[in-house]
Amino acid sequence: MLTYTASVAIGSKTYGGTINSIYLTLIGTERCSDRTPLDKSLFDYFAGTVVSVDISVEEILGDIVLVKLETEKGLINDQWYCTYINVTTPFRNCVEFPCYRWISNEKEVFLRDGKGRLPQDDNYKEYRRKELESRQQQFRWKEWRSGFPMNIDADSGTELPLDIQFEVAKSVDFNLNYVKAIGNLGLNKLMMLFQSSWNDITDFRKIFVNIKNTVSENVMQNWNKDNFFGYQFLNGCNPVMLSKCMKLPDKFAVTQEMVKGSWIEAGNIYIADYGLLEGVQANDTDPNTKQYLAAPFCLLYKNSHNEIVPIAIQLSRQTTAGVGNTIFLPSDNEYDWMLAKMWVKSSDFNVHQLVTHILRTHLISEVFAIAMYRQLAAVHPVFKLLIPHVRFTIAINTAGREKLLCTSGLFDKANSTGGIALVQVIQKAMKTLTYKSLCFPDALKARGVDNKDDLPNYYYRDDGMMVWEAVKSYVSDVVRIYYSSDKAVQDDEEIQAFVQDVCISGMKNCPKDCEFPNSLKTREELVEYLTVVIFTASAQHAAVNFGQYDWYAWIPNCPSTMRKPPPTQKGQVDMKYIMESLPDRGRACWHLGAVWALSQFQDEEVYLGVYPDKHFTEQAVIEATKTFHEKLAELTMIIKSRNETLILPYQYLLQTEIPNSVAV
Repeated sequence: MLTYTASVAIGSKTYGGTINSIYLTLIGTERCSDRTPLDKSLFDYFAGTVVSVDISVEEILGDIVLVKLETEKGLINDQWYCTYINVTTPFRNCVEFPCYRWISNEKEVFLRDGKGRLPQDDNYKEYRRKELESRQQQFRWKEWRSGFPMNIDADSGTELPLDIQFEVAKSVDFNLNYVKAIGNLGLNKLMMLFQSSWNDITDFRKIFVNIKNTVSENVMQNWNKDNFFGYQFLNGCNPVMLSKCMKLPDKFAVTQEMVKGSWIEAGNIYIADYGLLEGVQANDTDPNTKQYLAAPFCLLYKNSHNEIVPIAIQLSRQTTAGVGNTIFLPSDNEYDWMLAKMWVKSSDFNVHQLVTHILRTHLISEVFAIAMYRQLAAVHPVFKLLIPHVRFTIAINTAGREKLLCTSGLFDKANSTGGIALVQVIQKAMKTLTYKSLCFPDALKARGVDNKDDLPNYYYRDDGMMVWEAVKSYVSDVVRIYYSSDKAVQDDEEIQAFVQDVCISGMKNCPKDCEFPNSLKTREELVEYLTVVIFTASAQHAAVNFGQYDWYAWIPNCPSTMRKPPPTQKGQVDMKYIMESLPDRGRACWHLGAVWALSQFQDEEVYLGVYPDKHFTEQAVIEATKTFHEKLAELTMIIKSRNETLILPYQYLLQTEIPNSVAV
């Protein structure tokens, strides 16, 4: 008799309960073993438990290519998390079978060994087909709102496939989190005065009683300075709005006489254009508080100190100059200029939340995740590459739709783009969303901000490019391990189905010229595509999410809503009007609680380049992953060294600050 030993690793995620009968079968290239029961007395659901079972056979099985798990249906629908199964042969060879999934009500589960295989190179295509048929039944597309990217067909977290639900320790309740945030920040008493206005800008300091944050305190001290206002377009929470101004937009009534000493021909003029908000209906969910939106132009100038400073702001979009198309200037009186800048920052905040953050990281990453589960078998090397970067993304978005973005959800409580505005803004943004705008270098070039000499001190760009190149290099290494030629990419029916599902299904509401590819022809195209997926979920999300408390905690710097209409003439506002425009006490508290909760890392966060689940088992990929991690460590040292010279360090793209996936 010959003996094989199967070691079954039970994950720490497993729920307690009574195990139903479980059987294991080894499938080799020559024959199969008998169906062998796992000893239930050893199956105790303890974290890290490894259950071993000896399987005796009369003849050698050949190479072990599959492990079959069978569960007998019992009175109780038990579920357990299988991390991996390692099989030791009679010749002491060990074959690894990664699992990393729940075993619940499925009658049979087939595990492939850890070697990544393209479909055209796989001798066991039938198992891939069955796996994908099952996944496509679980991961169904749905349109939550007309014109949005498609999402998972589930109305709550409990309806999601078990493998993508939050772990017990990471269950999400936005209401509970925000109430906790408000309590932690000492805002409970202020919440009782919900719709009352603040008396003066300094009153916002009352919210800072429990804040211990260097960046936020710096914002509080410097928010009204023009150079600090401009700095945030480079390195604040929404560092994607600034474009080099080559020609003034038609509806922008600024003239050369208004901005003496600086003009477009010099090549140092930039613009932030919030035209996306034009015609959007402001949040009207609270009948007791009228709220307003504007669609500003903000013209900025790079001065001799390499500072970006605002030189002209227009809050309206009339077709001709005159009343209602007023150009506000730094030479205006203190209150006119202060309020004009507040309006720009309020618009920036709302575009950031809905477009830069929610649409262009959360919703896009969910599309990639759903298509991956639907079209790539677990043995596919691209599935192994991407799975750490979609962790909890579908779950967090489902919770967001259920509690945050829904009608009367938390988004409506504080933001002027709540209510109907939320839908209108994302619908409009979808009409201009392109694939190339997700490619970091292309996006910078399209805005004319890619040149370090022209625009220094743009740390989001500089650090982002380093991270992009590191990710791209890692992806390229992995792709070249499995794809020997461009033809191998073309012949990969699963990867072609993946990008086609993204284009035709997930992003079907984008315009026809959105550039999302529906096929890939070269390894270079595949590398870029996968780099987009990983970078969007990790570095881009980190850059635009985890600084929210830093930059938005001081309410006057980024008002989440405005309660008075934008001024149409100069000399008509005073501090009383400004305070009546800014969020009231209740909305300010909800806003602060929200940005605090959104800026928190998870207790067991997994950061870029760290992959605790061993989906890849080949040495070549393990070495490529090690090189990737080392490169990220080098970048961290470079960024930290630079930050030592800065008054306000830029830390959002440190490897230790970039979670692998969109999970908060």
